[in-house]
Amino acid sequence: MQDHAYLSIDNQQHKFMQHRIHKILLVCCTYDGYILEEDGHIESQINREYMELNMSNPPSLTRVESTADALEMLAHRSDFDFVLTMYNVGEPNVFDFAREVKKINPNLPVVLLTSFSKEIYRQIDEQKCDAIDNIFCWHGNTDLIIAIIKLMEDKMNLEHDIRSAGVQMLLVVEDTIRFYSSILPNLYHYILNQSLAFATEALNSSLETLRMRGRPKIVLARTYEEAWNLYEQFADNTLGVISDCRFPIYNNSTQTDEMAGFKLLSCIRARDPYVPLIMESSESARQELAWKCGASFVDKNSKVLNVEIRDLLSRYFGFGDFVFRDPATMKEVSRIHNLKELQDNIMTLPIDSLQYHLRHNNVSRWLSSRALFPIAEFLKEITWDKEQDVDVHRQIILDA
Repeated sequence: MQDHAYLSIDNQQHKFMQHRIHKILLVCCTYDGYILEEDGHIESQINREYMELNMSNPPSLTRVESTADALEMLAHRSDFDFVLTMYNVGEPNVFDFAREVKKINPNLPVVLLTSFSKEIYRQIDEQKCDAIDNIFCWHGNTDLIIAIIKLMEDKMNLEHDIRSAGVQMLLVVEDTIRFYSSILPNLYHYILNQSLAFATEALNSSLETLRMRGRPKIVLARTYEEAWNLYEQFADNTLGVISDCRFPIYNNSTQTDEMAGFKLLSCIRARDPYVPLIMESSESARQELAWKCGASFVDKNSKVLNVEIRDLLSRYFGFGDFVFRDPATMKEVSRIHNLKELQDNIMTLPIDSLQYHLRHNNVSRWLSSRALFPIAEFLKEITWDKEQDVDVHRQIILDA
């Protein structure tokens, strides 16, 4: 079975990430261009980040200074993968510009990158933004642009990679532009570094590439409907969900529902008793709602928010070391760093701890985060309800 599993993985490699971002049209005036490049040429920064994360084929940027120049270029060139535009870029304004882009190419994504003020918020509220695929708040951090690129690639490859090979989805539900512009770069930085670490466990360069390309896809939803439709489609491949508490229920609504996150996570928990859930809110009293739907809670106001989220990802989403815990006290009883250590220790792990992690599908989840999909899927099907003998499970895991 071991040879068969690795053969299956290797044969899936070419199927991952078929759609990539290669060429970006950047629309920004001279001043914004200076701000973007004041810490060094932005394309060089992106190239350096790709090299550090062992990612190939960094995208190239072509910059124009106005929406009029961009439309003229798009009329003669069809090789751009998406348009990244700043806010103050002449006439037509960014909202009309996005609509004109969609007339030229309905499938070309348009992303607005802007620093925020009351005026910009007012314009976004008043204008129809239907032609703009996403809006991000610029903090002066190149990591945000890399996160935007990866978010778009994940969206482009989501269905194919999940259906063909079992790649996992990490669903983020958030409608606050400032917050998702802050959290997404940190999520990507963490997951890309985790994938890089997992790649060192690979048996050869081919499998190393697989580990990187087979990382979980991060998907952003901004309404209840959008989030639930994504979950329903890919429930069996949902690694976990991070959700705000307050966001719109309907896709065409600008009114938020303060219980939307609780309703969403409760429905997901009813369908899957073990999928990891995180509720985040700026209201600490919402912690009780998180507990009611079996979710962890993080306070948006926390000064160490990113650290807390990474800790929860490591503890519940299958990243990092596999920490076996005593179910009675939740204290650590054993720590597994890699597959070799799991193989060496599986026959001697404490019965109560192993049984707890088997019930919660944690072994399969840990393997999924490492892009070992055939083995993870095989073990996921052998539930505790089907086989209630710890020693049998030990042997099955060892053989796999």
